[in-house]
Amino acid sequence: MMYRNRLLLDSIRHLPCCWPVTHRCWGAVEAAHSNQLRDGKGKGIKAHDYRVAAICHGQHAELDQGKTLTKIERFDLWEEAHRRTIGLLFEKGIVKVVG
Repeated sequence: MMYRNRLLLDSIRHLPCCWPVTHRCWGAVEAAHSNQLRDGKGKGIKAHDYRVAAICHGQHAELDQGKTLTKIERFDLWEEAHRRTIGLLFEKGIVKVVG
């Protein structure tokens, strides 16, 4: 079963772009889902909503359709952006652990 959470995805839009290399942001920040099979990605199926990175529209397009990055570069850059995103979600209190 795929994890879906519209509230989480909407919260991503309020974070800064987490792309790990110096760049100029190209548009609004959005949730970029993982493109890895291990994260639930399939043909016509997005990965789980908890496997997202907050990146600007231009970097998201470059990640998914661009030709300037190798497959390994795309993987590494997305992974770093994902780690930064998860950190911000907790630091800003958007995601909380309840007990």
